[in-house]
Amino acid sequence: IEANPENAEKGLAKLVLTLIELIRKLMEKQAMRRVEAGSLTDEEIERVGETLMKLENKMKELKEIFGLKDEELNLHLGPLGDLI
Repeated sequence: IEANPENAEKGLAKLVLTLIELIRKLMEKQAMRRVEAGSLTDEEIERVGETLMKLENKMKELKEIFGLKDEELNLHLGPLGDLI
């Protein structure tokens, strides 16, 4: 068995970033539903938008650090299709 710490680190980063990306997209969709339903104030819309943009920028930064591409963060669910 060949154990490579670099591969383990990248694998863990890939798993964590995949989960974060999934949660980010779910938050984005929920925010859009709330905006469309009119249940957010203008101030809340601004804060949510700013937060989601910051999270997206941080994700780009982390993907660069670990040498990951967007398509590597997708989970393939066989006949159900892709998760992200």
